Amino acid sequence: MGDVWSLVHAERAALIDDLEHTEDHRWELPSLCQGWTVHDVVAHLVNTALTTRLGFVVGLARAGFDFHRQNARGVERERRAAPRETLEQLRRVSSRTTTPPAPLDSRLVEEVVHGEDVRRPLGIVRPYPQEVVVRALRLQTRTSASFGGAKELVGRVRLTATDADLSIGDGPEVTGAALSLLLAVTGRRVALDDLAGPGVEAMAPAT
Repeated sequence: MGDVWSLVHAERAALIDDLEHTEDHRWELPSLCQGWTVHDVVAHLVNTALTTRLGFVVGLARAGFDFHRQNARGVERERRAAPRETLEQLRRVSSRTTTPPAPLDSRLVEEVVHGEDVRRPLGIVRPYPQEVVVRALRLQTRTSASFGGAKELVGRVRLTATDADLSIGDGPEVTGAALSLLLAVTGRRVALDDLAGPGVEAMAPAT
């Protein structure tokens, strides 16, 4: 458990460093997360860092068990008027170890995928630790689509990382960097351009 949190905290710190000198107007760029700006995604990361297991359940009930509505409310609650203020909020919560009711490795999925949602539009490249990306990808591919995962997807394609000892699934092969595979199975269509193999076409409708 402890090693997961040390990895999560390192990712939060890295994102804070990357955003430290980003001009305010660029925070309004569309992120890779559909419908959200860079600023929205950072506010979401603040919200998830603050979320407890009980708080998640209560919040979901108040949102009529609509997960997207719950997320939108969290963004609205934590987004400050100025990007600097939202970034400072992220800094204040960066060492927290609270989590929604989900496997702890889901925190790695959250930090890496949303980190890329922010970094790619801003032209920022991060060399993520391989362990972090691989653990995130493994969890994502054993989580049902009903919970935001890609378990069903890897029942029809085989994902093979070109930069890690990792091959998951059964079907036509899809090859690429582990980070690109992770982004693709979390619905970031831009990552499909980084992938190769006969299974890529089969992945497109699922993202």
